[in-house]
Amino acid sequence: MRKLKLDELNRPSVAEFKEQEKLPVIVVLDNVRSMHNIGSIFRTSDAFAVEQICLCGISAQPPHREIEKTALGATQSVDWTYYAEVEEAVNQLKNNGYKVIAIEQAESSTMLNEFIPVEGEKYALVFGNEVNGVSDEVMSKADGCIEIPQFGTKHSFNIVVSAGIVLWDFFAKLNLKS
Repeated sequence: MRKLKLDELNRPSVAEFKEQEKLPVIVVLDNVRSMHNIGSIFRTSDAFAVEQICLCGISAQPPHREIEKTALGATQSVDWTYYAEVEEAVNQLKNNGYKVIAIEQAESSTMLNEFIPVEGEKYALVFGNEVNGVSDEVMSKADGCIEIPQFGTKHSFNIVVSAGIVLWDFFAKLNLKS
């Protein structure tokens, strides 16, 4: 077995990525404080070809050296917008036909393994602050809530791990059906 070289991976250029079909998902970052987490979510969003990232509240915006450390250029490929208030982003997304889904531990949440995205539906997945999670304002407006099952002693996953798990799950369920 041999590792593939970068030029053997056949990745699209930034221009080709901008034109390719996207996963019908927008990632909403609700007051995410770590620029490394933001950069990592850009990179993960690039990997799964999400439509866009909405940076909200205290979430830092590119260009920034600390974001680029982990984004590795994904801030150029993934479209993004900034909203001073997360509620503004949620309201606009709902008005544009997106189902707003909080990724959180909450009453009446649906476990990720039981959630089946509907083909043709558009989703806005809200990932919350590293300490406080998804804000109460978003929770009250969300169309649903997905929880990632956990089996250890810790209370939650890191936001980047959560984004990777959920985006992979959406991508696999929508694009890799047998």
